[in-house]
Amino acid sequence: MKFTLLGTGTSTGVPSIGCECETCISDDPRDQRLRVSVLVEHDGQAVLIDTSSDFRQQALRQRLKRLDAVLITHCHADHIFGLDDLRPLNFRYGALPLYANESAWKDLRRIFQYVFEPTYFGGGLPQIVAHTIFAGAPFSLSRNLLVTPLEVLHGRLPVVAYRLNDFAYATDLSEIPPAALDGLRDLDVLVLDCLRLTAHPTHLSLADALAYVAELKPRRTYLTHMAHDIKHARDSKLLPAGVEFGYDGLEIRDEG
Repeated sequence: MKFTLLGTGTSTGVPSIGCECETCISDDPRDQRLRVSVLVEHDGQAVLIDTSSDFRQQALRQRLKRLDAVLITHCHADHIFGLDDLRPLNFRYGALPLYANESAWKDLRRIFQYVFEPTYFGGGLPQIVAHTIFAGAPFSLSRNLLVTPLEVLHGRLPVVAYRLNDFAYATDLSEIPPAALDGLRDLDVLVLDCLRLTAHPTHLSLADALAYVAELKPRRTYLTHMAHDIKHARDSKLLPAGVEFGYDGLEIRDEG
């Protein structure tokens, strides 16, 4: 199994427009962060988690040729506004299965009304096969790829974290409820939200993230959804063994 971090930045991306802080002017490519998403490849399947605002740029950089499914965590702009850029893949391979919970489907149908209730002709539309998921109810994308949705909290907003075999992706969260904690144990790889070094009401700080890592004890952890408060080289010294800051383009392999 291979996971590629397509983007590791917060909703504004890094550099942040108009900012001249130490991270935003850094020439370290690991400090240049597109909006968050991840590509999972396993058993002949290519699965995208979130169609970020930067999906087109990410797909071109990755030389992405096809997708077999898309999983949605929640419907904030930075996580879904690239959905329209699925169209070139539709042209070649037809409609794409898209998985989201009931709350996200309400928002998707509202935000992308033109997709679900076409009102004009002459423009291409994303072609989607809708699947509704439920927290704690696993489903299979192939014989050897089991996906388990888990509900975490982004402030007061329920958000979906995904476990795929022994890999888990949990972004945009401030709390992991007990049921989700149980679903995130015995992991080889955990990709976990870490907005900044200091506390935030709807995201994990570094201390918050490390506390969850200490409880869950995954073999490897990569932190994502980082703002410009975090500078890769400088702040990596704050991390314990087995924990790293992710960066755009990082490939993580799991032999499990």
